[in-house]
Amino acid sequence: MKLVNPSNPVTSAWLAEQGFRLDPAPYLSGAQEAKKLLERLSRTDKLSEVTAGHNGGIFNGPKFSRIYLHDLEHTVPFLGSTDMMEADFSFLPRLSKEVADKFPYLEIEPGTTLISCSGTIGRMAYVRSDMKGIWSSQHVMKVAPRSGRMLSGYLYTFLRSPYGVPMIASSAYGAIIQHIEPHHIAGLPVPRFGEKLELKIHDLVEEAARLRAAYQAGVVAATEDFFKSVGLPDLNDLRWHQQERDLGFVVEKVGATSLRSLNFAPRARWIIEKLGSVENRPLGEICSGGQLSRGVRFKRVDSDQEHGIQLVGQRQAFWLRPEGRWINVAATPDEVVAKEETILVAARGTLGENEVYCRSILASGAWTRYAYSEDFLRIVSGDPEIPGAYLFAFLRSNAAFRLLRSMSTGGKQQDIHESLRARIPIPLAPPADRDRVAETVRQAYRDRDRADVLEDQALALLTEAIKKEAAV
Repeated sequence: MKLVNPSNPVTSAWLAEQGFRLDPAPYLSGAQEAKKLLERLSRTDKLSEVTAGHNGGIFNGPKFSRIYLHDLEHTVPFLGSTDMMEADFSFLPRLSKEVADKFPYLEIEPGTTLISCSGTIGRMAYVRSDMKGIWSSQHVMKVAPRSGRMLSGYLYTFLRSPYGVPMIASSAYGAIIQHIEPHHIAGLPVPRFGEKLELKIHDLVEEAARLRAAYQAGVVAATEDFFKSVGLPDLNDLRWHQQERDLGFVVEKVGATSLRSLNFAPRARWIIEKLGSVENRPLGEICSGGQLSRGVRFKRVDSDQEHGIQLVGQRQAFWLRPEGRWINVAATPDEVVAKEETILVAARGTLGENEVYCRSILASGAWTRYAYSEDFLRIVSGDPEIPGAYLFAFLRSNAAFRLLRSMSTGGKQQDIHESLRARIPIPLAPPADRDRVAETVRQAYRDRDRADVLEDQALALLTEAIKKEAAV
């Protein structure tokens, strides 16, 4: 939603208020209109007056050398300005505790609003209770509410609103890489509407946060239940990097399928042997009558939201909410929309440790309304006795991630080998266990969809209140 009105000229008073900045961002982003509208409200508080904590409650952090390790006992999860948008924090990079302990204030606290402050400015996330113990980078600004003065959920809703975001983004400076600093947003006017409305908005955000924590716990529990149910609990704690490296190994009877050493890596072959040691069926057989292939290529025709569908790429598919471009529905083939319980695997990319290549998501509920690029491997079960939600509990695991990566083919941009992926043995739990695992996944995604609805309700309440009072 943009507040800027093209018919309104930029006045000299606006120039003076912005320190005579001559770049267009403060004037064409809607920031000035938002500020002028908020000035018409009966009461606003400066952001710095309703925050408290380190540096007054608005802070990011210094630059520091990052040391990443794989040992869980000597590391903490670490959020960057893109990582904070993730829906599932199971695969965050791990920062050395020795480094993290030098910056204790960079541990994020529940109720804090996180704002990307370098690169793309103004993306936001709300810190849930289950995120405690995660550290953040200097590229993430923290806004901590003052207890007794401001409710965290209400403050987050204002900052992410069509009034807060333009004012934050317009403060950015820099040519190639944009930045904002705490003092740039300290003076933001925060509208106040009394305890009843602010508490209602806060409660909606808090309930959304609780549901998202339930989603996180649900998908993790489903994967753990999957491996316990099939008799392979040790695959829940793979410790990939603590195993002996794949060096100096011999493979006999190599056929025409592949000559690439990565496809025969001993650590990955060990996973295949473990999966094949219990009752199983090949993935290709399970998907017979369903789908096991990459998406179709198609021409993108840009569109407005009214006549379009949102196209989601590999990176943003793993966010709580994607920010993909809108393309014309009439020019988009039906095949790019995923059916319920389609598993989408990021199937094109590089082998960087923190890349999404070979990570999996599940298209369920609200996520079936998006279009997905051809870069995803689409996995649809053709057997009703083996539902997609059950398969997802396996494919989101670290064991499946490592196995899929070992099947890479290609040059700079990797792909997942068509023949090898069809041979992956999928362990089969007893039918009752399969149903339980699948239902855990489904409930997790219902919680996630409900959380989005509640956040939208909170934002609608605030927006309506601002418009109503400003119109008086």
